[in-house]
Amino acid sequence: MPSWVLACLWKRFAGVLLGGMTLAGALWAQPAGSRTSFAVGLVRAEAGTRASGFIEIPPREGTEAGTRIPVTVIHGAQPGPVLGLIAGTHGYEYAPIVALQRLPAQIDPQKLAGTVIVVHIANLPSFLGRTIYYSPVDGKNLNRVYPGRADGTISERIAHAITEEVIARSDFVVDLHCGDGNEALRPYTYWMTSGTAEVNEQSKQMALAFGLDHIVIDRERTTDPENSVYTSNTAILRGKPSITTETGLLGRVDEASIGLVEAGVFNLLRHFRMLPGMPNRVEHPIWIDRNVVLRSPHTGLFYARVKPGQTVAEGTVIGVLTDFHGNVLEQVRAPFAGVVLYVVATPPVSTGEPLGMIGHLLHDELQGHGGGAGAGPSINPNPGN
Repeated sequence: MPSWVLACLWKRFAGVLLGGMTLAGALWAQPAGSRTSFAVGLVRAEAGTRASGFIEIPPREGTEAGTRIPVTVIHGAQPGPVLGLIAGTHGYEYAPIVALQRLPAQIDPQKLAGTVIVVHIANLPSFLGRTIYYSPVDGKNLNRVYPGRADGTISERIAHAITEEVIARSDFVVDLHCGDGNEALRPYTYWMTSGTAEVNEQSKQMALAFGLDHIVIDRERTTDPENSVYTSNTAILRGKPSITTETGLLGRVDEASIGLVEAGVFNLLRHFRMLPGMPNRVEHPIWIDRNVVLRSPHTGLFYARVKPGQTVAEGTVIGVLTDFHGNVLEQVRAPFAGVVLYVVATPPVSTGEPLGMIGHLLHDELQGHGGGAGAGPSINPNPGN
């Protein structure tokens, strides 16, 4: 059992014995020097401090330039778990990026038990290039190439560095997304069930603690740790409970979406007893037991006919595809009754790209991993992010 777990258990026991009196806190009023420093990439923070810098991604000889990943390490004065927070996997998803810009100043490392690794912008080439989904350098989706390769393309090298420097050093991981520059999205969380029973249960509790009421039960992830594909799945397959969250839409920088990220992170810090207080857990979650991402069979223009969060019946027109001259090519319909989790709300689409995501509502009380069949073979079940 990790030393921080033993420490937290004893702290909780002592607090009960002492009726919450100050002696319990005094047990952990250790001098900062009693805790070793914590390093991520080129960033090293002493206990009770925060430090910022970069994980450097070296160039690939003769073919590609390198990049860097801006990170902050908040290393608490007291022992506790390590929480990894990753924003900017897709560079046009601004709400989580802005939220993590603000976060370090809101956490006092002297009052923190454990360590927070903040990845401000995982995909700097995409962020600076203002691109959705794909890197402007290698054309790859960073959230499809994990665990990456040290000698791969730029996206693969970024994934490799995050796997080794962030996920490997964390006990728990949150991959923070939002609606990309083309996606109108309602907030929700992915709970992935690709790990062990214990890891899956801890991930479920993270999803409830984060505070978003719509939770997608995702059973579609690979269980191969050498081809983990997605950020959160990489953590889960390495024994680290993890969730993916979606807050924000269309590349907007709005206070409501940013606030959901900030509130969710502080809920988790309280859930893990890294900060005092109780999290605002979801009391009545809306479970999505299966989902489909509708993908475009054509290149052209897409006109959405629904809004995020809207409930739809089977066969409801989600949107209309046209060619470049305005001729209708196809009406895209809901394959089953459910809720619109996101829909593409800007016209340009290419063949194979997402048009929207429909979630099937689980009406019965969730037991275990929930019920529900998988999607039909003609519909891609993998989420857009």
